Amino acid sequence: MSITSINPATNEELKAFTPLSKDATLEAVARSDEAYQSWRKTSFAERKKVILTFVEKLRERTDEFARLITLDMGKRISESRREIEFCAEIAEFYANGAETFLADQPMENVDADAYIHYEPIGVLMGVMPWNFPFYQVTRFAMPNIMAGNAVMVKHASNVPQCADAISRLFTECGLPDDVYTNLFIPSEFVESIIADSRVQGVSLTGSEKAGAAVAAAAGENLKRSVLELGGNDPFIVLEDADLKETVELAVKGRMVNAGQSCVAAKRFIVVEPVANEFLDGFKEAMSALQIGDPMDEDTTLSPLSTEDAAVKLQEQVQSSVDAGATVLLGGDRPDREGAYFNATILTGVTPDMPTFDQELFGPVATVYVVKDEAAAIELANRSSYGLGGSVYTKDTERGQRVAEQIETGMVFVNQPTNSQAELPFGGIKNSGYGRELSHLGILEFVNKKLIHLGPAKK
Repeated sequence: MSITSINPATNEELKAFTPLSKDATLEAVARSDEAYQSWRKTSFAERKKVILTFVEKLRERTDEFARLITLDMGKRISESRREIEFCAEIAEFYANGAETFLADQPMENVDADAYIHYEPIGVLMGVMPWNFPFYQVTRFAMPNIMAGNAVMVKHASNVPQCADAISRLFTECGLPDDVYTNLFIPSEFVESIIADSRVQGVSLTGSEKAGAAVAAAAGENLKRSVLELGGNDPFIVLEDADLKETVELAVKGRMVNAGQSCVAAKRFIVVEPVANEFLDGFKEAMSALQIGDPMDEDTTLSPLSTEDAAVKLQEQVQSSVDAGATVLLGGDRPDREGAYFNATILTGVTPDMPTFDQELFGPVATVYVVKDEAAAIELANRSSYGLGGSVYTKDTERGQRVAEQIETGMVFVNQPTNSQAELPFGGIKNSGYGRELSHLGILEFVNKKLIHLGPAKK
């Protein structure tokens, strides 16, 4: 079977790519390992030159690459352009910072002359998702290439034009062949790649099911792994929040990428004194979103990534409604071509309903009304996920106190969860483990080697 790009706004087939055979895939692993043996010996200056060229070309060709994102998975064109710029920022961050992040680290408070020396470990496998097709790859590839590793990427099958473009761009920037490898392969090949002795680690961003399979294969073969999985992020609104601003941020936090983000706000937990006012404003703002062609600058709600995604979301919403949840807004699909879903607000979702602890990957918000701050914290933590979250209050110290009690990898006060090159990204519980971005992201797949030179010199 070919790997095909299908425009979710029209369900039109755009371009097909031929997948690699199993033998060709293993040959690619061999070439990647050979490339690593040379790349690991290059200087930071040599690596930096390549990556800064990548940055330059990203910015020069933003519109070209943004268009591919929108065609492959339906993101609004303005968001696609922002994604490309964010990739440039991440690449620039690691190009300029890698040498500092990986500098020898003297051991202090020990009676020895010793230090930590950072070294690359080899070929790494990345299994990447479709929702941010340039950003997710950049987040994985840049720190590891700058560290001296070689990377192979199995991208999501519905964004092959983006996968191909990224690979070509690395070549254009002067990266030696096979230091970065795009693999058009079926998912069932991933396990054999992880098992290959030449592959030293694997990073996956995706579903719990895929994460469990990759983690099992990595564990069985004693390979390092980093998992960034789903989220069911709480958005806690306290009684002293600036409600006008909070409603605006609620829409922004929920509807980024048409709601298809692991760190999108999903569970809106509002204390009783301001619940009605928040709901009225939230409903009005969500109702104003305009479904349309994602290439149109005026569109504010784009399609989901695939027709299957829209069908699954409809099933999830309906299961809650059948169990007694109330549809305050939307709840269904518009009568038009494409993988669209109406902006939706659900209330009355209870712990016994199927979607209470599921990730709703689309423009669907669930709103919970609770008695007070303590109840909001308790409900926020009643989840198998632990990726991000946010708290809204005019009292920053109160927001900090609440944030420290939320069981997630990231909590933001008075702003939705987001990503920055300089900030660590990752979660706990079923949201995965390990960290990406920031200086921590480059330390996941390096050898932290102790060098001991003997007793400390007096």
